[in-house]
Amino acid sequence: MEKKHRILVIDDEESIRYTFESFLLDEGYSVDTARDYNEAVGCLNDADFDLVFADVVLPGGKTGIDVFRELRSRNLDCPVVMITGDPNVESASDAVRLGAFDYIPKPLRQETLLRVAAMALKHKAITEEKERYRSNLEAIFRSVKDAIITVDRDTTVMEINAAASKICGLSRETIGQSFGTVPADCSKNCLEALGETIETKRPVEVFRLECGHKSSPGRVVTLSTSPLLDHQGVFSGVVIVVRDETRLADLERDLKERRQFHNIVGSDWKMQEIYSLIESLADVQTTVLIAGESGTGKELVAEALHYRGVRSDKPLVKVNCAALSENLLESELFGHVKGAFTGAITDKAGRFQKANGGTIFLDEIGDISQRTQLRLLRVLQEMEFERVGDSTPVRVDVRVIAATNQDLDEKVRRGEFREDLYYRLKVVEIRLPAVRDRLEDIPLLTDHFLRKFNKKFNKEITGISGDVQKIFMNYRWPGNVRELEHTIEHAFILCRQNIITVDHLPGNIKSSPEAEMSGAARENRDEAGEIFRALEKTGGNKAKAARLLGIDRKTLYRKMEKHNLMADR
Repeated sequence: MEKKHRILVIDDEESIRYTFESFLLDEGYSVDTARDYNEAVGCLNDADFDLVFADVVLPGGKTGIDVFRELRSRNLDCPVVMITGDPNVESASDAVRLGAFDYIPKPLRQETLLRVAAMALKHKAITEEKERYRSNLEAIFRSVKDAIITVDRDTTVMEINAAASKICGLSRETIGQSFGTVPADCSKNCLEALGETIETKRPVEVFRLECGHKSSPGRVVTLSTSPLLDHQGVFSGVVIVVRDETRLADLERDLKERRQFHNIVGSDWKMQEIYSLIESLADVQTTVLIAGESGTGKELVAEALHYRGVRSDKPLVKVNCAALSENLLESELFGHVKGAFTGAITDKAGRFQKANGGTIFLDEIGDISQRTQLRLLRVLQEMEFERVGDSTPVRVDVRVIAATNQDLDEKVRRGEFREDLYYRLKVVEIRLPAVRDRLEDIPLLTDHFLRKFNKKFNKEITGISGDVQKIFMNYRWPGNVRELEHTIEHAFILCRQNIITVDHLPGNIKSSPEAEMSGAARENRDEAGEIFRALEKTGGNKAKAARLLGIDRKTLYRKMEKHNLMADR
């Protein structure tokens, strides 16, 4: 049975109290009345009310506004409607400014009273629902062990939970400040992910990021940033979730069973060695050459080297050397002055200058010309260079990480790559294995991309079929991890169910010898099942089973022998 709303009416005129009570009782409300402030306080002591009507002018020196203030002092969250004999009386409008819900004039009209009562009670219900929602949200915020930070589209902090204080060192005073300017004893590497989500309106996940906290220098976290959308789908800000994985990372390191390192996925022993090497090199400012086939994750290794090291709060500048012509590459790397060449209308700082204090990542280093090789050699030797069109040396402090998918040893033998530069770059080499050389990581990589694309495409695909798994394990993956990622993304676009099947794979993989082998095995398995079921239906009568299958008895015998079914029959 629905509970009746309880209403208190306070007025010194008996006729007004009677009229209120009569109208409200007829509408199904429960009504109490009081003639002055003291009686009203007595009623408040005895019961809880959903709505209060109070005359502004009461006998005994107290007013309806005093009743309102008494309710607020008790933290009783029920709406108050003031009753006034003069609709223009200033005290009634003052009460509304103080927080009273509304006021109604005398003489009283039934229609007005019931409309205002319904509106006030609806307002109370909405307010209570919002308060329950807020309380539940606060409880969730308190109970979650991950740090949760919400910012608006201008990165102003809107809310943080208690874990944000423990993990990120933030206090409640952070609220209202720009997230980028909040004082913190960390490297603020999360700003890059936050900026990407604001720019793209898409979630970003960074695995096993080292915070660089002065108080907890070894803290490792996984960071995710997701767009906040209102009920109309309009972007309003970002929620940042930071999970402390330091203990797990330490345990995995001790057991040499890390499944993930920064954004690199893999538990193969070759990957374990690479993780350890990255940790050893992170704070050593030596030049590193990352070698490996296309798509093996060379850029991810460069990011891990930078963000795990002491330069993590400084710029990481990336250059794809293969994407630029010789003249453009020189200008991009070293900058130019106004008038250095046609189109140089202003001075421009090069990538080395922009990376000062941080790291520069030179991808596809094997494609640079002999002239650029010579200039790069000087930078590595002396850490200075001249901008194009200028003879004034510019000194920089930059860590150089280079990457290639080519055989630089062979290029040196052919005279296409300077030997002295090669050995300058190859102070330490990290060689990434191809996916075909770490097959045990394919299920791990597949699960990782399933999670990623479920979030991106808002789907709930739970896995891949056994046939797809066999194709993945047998395929050569010339494009390595990148090809696997693109293959799964392609499948996600086509898949309308919760399991990815062979039909969802790209054409080149479906037509590969590995897929055909898997398909033949599937056909054999299906054929054997059909024969077995036909024999069961006919009680083992081979002639009847052959007719049921639409083949002659000789063909049935041959197929039974092929599938090793003769022994059972």
